[in-house]
Amino acid sequence: MKRSFIGAIFLLSMSMASAQQKDYQDDVKSVDAIVSALYAVISGEAGQARDWDRFRNLFKPETRLIPTRKSENGELTLKALSPEEYITLFSSRISTGFFERELHRVTESYGTVTHLFSTYETKEKKDGPVTNRGINSIQLFHDGHRYYVINIFWCAESIGFPLTEKYIK
Repeated sequence: MKRSFIGAIFLLSMSMASAQQKDYQDDVKSVDAIVSALYAVISGEAGQARDWDRFRNLFKPETRLIPTRKSENGELTLKALSPEEYITLFSSRISTGFFERELHRVTESYGTVTHLFSTYETKEKKDGPVTNRGINSIQLFHDGHRYYVINIFWCAESIGFPLTEKYIK
């Protein structure tokens, strides 16, 4: 019993050390890198575990992810989520595969602030049909060393707003 306990503690500590050794600094060194990491980390096959530590690394604690929704009576609403709330919601709702990729981007920067209008498409299978498209309005903060996602506010075509050619070039 004692050996089993010591063995379990050893394996747990090795697992924790391995998790702590992950290096995500390349994900946050540029605008292109952080946007690429953002889309990549939530994409995967059904049942495929996402790297939520990598996801968390992209954000500041005060970050909000804000989907635009349509209520049952057709009213447009918002729901602000922390990164942890997004992880919980995503994990409980995505039973199929989910792949999101950027189609087009418009970028504006000033000082520490970068704003992106990032047009996306989603699929349930990497090579499957498009299931939705929309725009992620992403605000980034650069602290002089790295980028952080501060806000993602998005609207999908599925709630009644078709993309215009301007955003799908």
